[in-house]
Amino acid sequence: MPLPLLALAVAAFGIGTTEFVIMGLLPDVARDLSVSIPAAGMLVSAYALGVTIGAPIVAIAVANMPRKKALMSLIGIFILGNLLCAIAPGYAVLMAARIVTAFCHGAFFGIGSVVAAGLVAPNRRAQAIALMFTGLTLANVLGVPLGTALGQAVGWRATFWAVTGIGVLAAVALALCLPSKIDMQKASLVREFTLLKNAQVLMVLGTSVLASASLFSTFTYITPILEDVTGFTPHAVTMVLLLFGLGLTVGSTLGGKLADWRPVHSLMSFLLAIVAILSIFAVTMRSEIPAMITIFLWGMLAFAIVPPLQMLIVDRASSAPNLASTLNQGAFNLGNATGAWLGGMAIGAGAPLASLPWVGVATAAGAVALTWWSVSLDRRLPVAG
Repeated sequence: MPLPLLALAVAAFGIGTTEFVIMGLLPDVARDLSVSIPAAGMLVSAYALGVTIGAPIVAIAVANMPRKKALMSLIGIFILGNLLCAIAPGYAVLMAARIVTAFCHGAFFGIGSVVAAGLVAPNRRAQAIALMFTGLTLANVLGVPLGTALGQAVGWRATFWAVTGIGVLAAVALALCLPSKIDMQKASLVREFTLLKNAQVLMVLGTSVLASASLFSTFTYITPILEDVTGFTPHAVTMVLLLFGLGLTVGSTLGGKLADWRPVHSLMSFLLAIVAILSIFAVTMRSEIPAMITIFLWGMLAFAIVPPLQMLIVDRASSAPNLASTLNQGAFNLGNATGAWLGGMAIGAGAPLASLPWVGVATAAGAVALTWWSVSLDRRLPVAG
């Protein structure tokens, strides 16, 4: 892995860890700050909302800043936000700190994706993006379980101190490894927002929302599914989730390789495979070994779609790739929240846990339809700049 991409991956690892590790620490945070579990759960929702709303605001704020300086500034916000989390005296300050941290998330991945793609030959751009996102997948495989274990052992604040340290390490790596001059386009607010009139760009953003919603409509409730439907013990669930994380890592690499070949066709193939694998999981979830195999394949497909989607958004918004790429990160997070809400609505309406994969099938099928529509527009409309 080239050193600049490694530096971006280290930063992605820290950002991914801080986003998801809070889920494993909710009981500890709630107990320490004397709030309810649902109130602590709002720390997760607030982060996702911070990414969705903050991403375009921050991207526009740094639009004309040199790329290295922009990325260094964003990792600085990340370090500050996690430091505030570690020392937060109460719930309100912790909530504010989570939102501050979230503001750097979308813009960093958005700008970082464009920078990563520009550091390599044109036929390796998707692989470069996938290498950066390897940090995010490893955050789920290693960062979240290790951070959860650390927080449970010595207190949840220790986890945020550790993530702050990862942020400092990432800042040093970015300072040393990124080129001082990175090619960029001068941006104008009018031109940046013009991309929102581009039907092809909106199609990709919509696909990102639906694909992410497909994942989180079921994955949000994967622990009760594995315990109550499949029959795994809590300890075994942890191992199954590790298997899912390994699938994410494999999928990110696979998606990068195939997206460099034919991004639209690979995206469509992955989405159709997600529809199939979730349909299969609705059956295999009742048996341990088949469920484990299906979950690994599901994880692989879930992240295989990320590189082609990032490639498409950059290609279809060539006049404002940083804003478009950043908006795509907001779209993923909007999908996270939407999927969790859809799954919760289904359960609240009386649907059994075993039916949740069909919610994922429906939203993934929507992503397939939107991608097909985008392909048909592609044949009739010029790629907009």
